[in-house]
Amino acid sequence: MKVLFIDTNHPLLQKGLEKLGCVCDEDYKSSKIKIEEKISEYNGIVIRSRFNIDKHFIDKATNLKFIARVGAGLESIDVEYAESKNIKLISAPEGNRNAVGEHALGMILSLFNNLKKADLEIRNGKWLREANRGLELEGKTIGLIGYGNMGKAFAKKLKGFNVELICYDIKEGVEDENCKQVSLKELQEKTDVLSLHTPFNELSHKMVNHNFINNFKKPFYLINTARGSAVVTDDLVEGLKNKQVLGACLDVLEYEKLSFENLFENDNLPEAFSYLIHNENVLLTPHIAGWTVESKIKLAQTIVDKVDLLFFSNKKENKNVEFKRVTGIGGIFFKTSNPNKLKDWYKSHLGFNVDDWGSTFWWKTKNGKPASTQWSPFENETTYFSPSTKDYMFNYRVDNLVELLKKLKEEKVTIVGEIEEFEYGKFGWILDPEGNKIELWEPIDSKLL
Repeated sequence: MKVLFIDTNHPLLQKGLEKLGCVCDEDYKSSKIKIEEKISEYNGIVIRSRFNIDKHFIDKATNLKFIARVGAGLESIDVEYAESKNIKLISAPEGNRNAVGEHALGMILSLFNNLKKADLEIRNGKWLREANRGLELEGKTIGLIGYGNMGKAFAKKLKGFNVELICYDIKEGVEDENCKQVSLKELQEKTDVLSLHTPFNELSHKMVNHNFINNFKKPFYLINTARGSAVVTDDLVEGLKNKQVLGACLDVLEYEKLSFENLFENDNLPEAFSYLIHNENVLLTPHIAGWTVESKIKLAQTIVDKVDLLFFSNKKENKNVEFKRVTGIGGIFFKTSNPNKLKDWYKSHLGFNVDDWGSTFWWKTKNGKPASTQWSPFENETTYFSPSTKDYMFNYRVDNLVELLKKLKEEKVTIVGEIEEFEYGKFGWILDPEGNKIELWEPIDSKLL
């Protein structure tokens, strides 16, 4: 397989693909037109954000099998047209979700505690304690819009701060033990700090506008580490001026160009941006929320792993081997009125080793490898078992979730939602004939040790 790199990346990515057997070429300088002239020679392309992969480009790429974007989203690609050409689209939100979660947490803590302001004052000979009295996260309600990889990473970071976490997402049943899913109306009634974790699409474009801001029942703080286009800056400034928005942490701006390298076309800054620059209640960073030393490595490895899974490992592992479906019980989940009280009972009387998730039981496979089964009580109000109305849900371990869901779909089994990936494995959901929701888990047990 021949692969073209058109953006620089961590060396691990190219080395990893070459180890799989790919032949990799680099072209970081040629124009899009020049690359279109030779793209038919390649089976794969690796990009970040140098230019759009549009219909015209795809038509030129007559032998393309995959497009890998080393980042969280695919907004620079004509996804529908690429898929119509049977081109696999690969992104890597798992690679920088932890970095985004840490950055969002760092920004709101910095804003709440006046760290930037106080630091600059001390450097200028000012020692102002009362003027820099801060706020605490504890007791506040954090509302997340979008609860995928990034939102869940941020929620996980907030677990120890004794806050109420709620989320709104267009997908049903995304809540977990860290965050309760609610309607947009309820989120706007309760939220003290709003954090955006939405991809770029029609629904998120200019989502935070005048009406959206004024629908919040009480003044709130805004964090945006998602996409700049989600926030109308003029309307945000209006909200800051009338105190409906108490402060903002912005890692992204609607003024960004696609390449993210040069923020503005000329020296004339938009009036709204000038206001943000000079407002002490606004913290700005240059689209670096997922931009860490570690995430660069993780992003690269995630792409290698996904290319391997799609084009190499499956073929090797599944050749002449009977396809396995469920391999064991991965978890027993049930509703209860007081999960913590119940966990304490099981710990005291039955010796369960409990944590925030419940209790993990370890055992070994036939090959002697460590494996686990999870026991977890959930709040009665959880929607995690939805659309099932039952008070329980079983999790089953599987070897190859992608292939199994493909077969189940062919067999007309109801699939719920989309595959979600975490460091400890992949998850998918189906319904049995009686409407019971079943969770399927392709585990990475070593991450739970």
